Amino acid sequence: MSHIAQIELDDANLPTPTPEIEQERRVALFDLMEQNTFSLPKRDDREVPDGPYNVGLSIREKRLVFDVKTTEDVTAAEFHLSLSPFRQVVKDYFQICESYFDAVKTLPPSQIETIDMARRGIHNEGARILEERLDGKAELDSDTARRLFTLICVLHFGG
Repeated sequence: MSHIAQIELDDANLPTPTPEIEQERRVALFDLMEQNTFSLPKRDDREVPDGPYNVGLSIREKRLVFDVKTTEDVTAAEFHLSLSPFRQVVKDYFQICESYFDAVKTLPPSQIETIDMARRGIHNEGARILEERLDGKAELDSDTARRLFTLICVLHFGG
């Protein structure tokens, strides 16, 4: 499978993120660039350029937009996904992250671990929804879906 060579978030019109959200963004971007799997399935009606790809992520007109280009800047695909399926899981994810960040400051490790397990479960659910929404449009592995979901949360933070 191919991969994402570069990713760009269109967050210019979003509010300044909290330090915690900025840290989540940095880690997701770093991990995504270290290792990811992303390809476009072949189509009967048109040629699909092979990767690697440069991907732009943005929210436009209340839709999540994936702008996929080759590294030579040739448009490969553009997906517009409804944000509705993500709303509740993003809300839940932010709430559990807030609890986690607070817990790290004051609670014992056993309680932090319990909250972190719940956080990972919600994160996995968001990645699963993303994989479902991209079915037939793009092929990606679970780790790539998880990292992309984190970036969607960053965009959703101001959306």
